[in-house]
Amino acid sequence: MKIIISKTKDFVKERLMNEKSGHDYWHTMRVYNNAIDIAKEEQKENKLDMMAVELGSLLHDIADHKFGYDDEDRKEIIGKFLIKLDVDSQTIDNVIHIANNISFKNKDKKNTINTLEGKIVQDADRLDAIGAIGIARTFTFGGFYKRDMYNPIDEDNNEHTIAHFYEKLLLLKDRMNTKTGKQKALKRHEYMKEFLDQFYDEWEGKR
Repeated sequence: MKIIISKTKDFVKERLMNEKSGHDYWHTMRVYNNAIDIAKEEQKENKLDMMAVELGSLLHDIADHKFGYDDEDRKEIIGKFLIKLDVDSQTIDNVIHIANNISFKNKDKKNTINTLEGKIVQDADRLDAIGAIGIARTFTFGGFYKRDMYNPIDEDNNEHTIAHFYEKLLLLKDRMNTKTGKQKALKRHEYMKEFLDQFYDEWEGKR
């Protein structure tokens, strides 16, 4: 298993190291570490496939729709890679399911993750979207796509970076799947709320 994980890390590093929108190799490694931490707690009460958790977290952004790929592309790319490493077919199917269903596409879309391993990886990914790291990634993403930091004049404008907090980030606390994920999300959620309060006060010159 260690060799498989090591080769997978190398594969992800080669593909994502120079990605600049906030979905780079280091994001992947944070998700990986989050997923392992959550899994250690969840497996005390539930049986799970740790290999699928580790591989799913490492490969969750490979051939992602953000980069112009679709579900079939991910299935082919991830499947071929894992077959070469002699990963069993059940684990491969689980990892592909994770990669194809992990994303938060819009606030009204029903969650289609149906495995515990997938729910753990999804929580780990969502944790990296909130808190201090989440704030930093949000402004990195906004800068990459040349979005305004904030635009209070046009109330219907959701293209500025601060709007993303309300479209997604502040919703994630209540979208966590696991008990451990929910506990971890609480503190990060409160940190974002404090940041926004500070941001608006500074914007108005109140602090």
